Amino acid sequence: MKEKMKKYLANIMAKRRKQEGFTLIEMVVVIAIIVILILLIVPNLINQKKNAETKTADAFRTTVQTQIELYKDKYGEPKDFEDLKKDDYLTGDQITKAKKNFTLDSGEVVEKK
Repeated sequence: MKEKMKKYLANIMAKRRKQEGFTLIEMVVVIAIIVILILLIVPNLINQKKNAETKTADAFRTTVQTQIELYKDKYGEPKDFEDLKKDDYLTGDQITKAKKNFTLDSGEVVEKK
């Protein structure tokens, strides 16, 4: 009777050990799926970042152009971006950013190349 009980308990313990954890194949499959997902997502994220930067630059250019038009209506055509400090058409930070990325050509904001 003792022998049967020992074999029964040993058999139960062996089954429990077999069911614990993941096999190497399962782990490799999970890692492969994660890598494939990353390879699909990363290029899309990079493109989205570029699109966002382009749209932000376009929106800023439009803002500067609008402020120039408002300045023109009141004072005439500005010589440079510094003229837009008058009556706070643009802030100092906006003027710095505008000088860095754009030029003023006959009252039109043109992107630097």
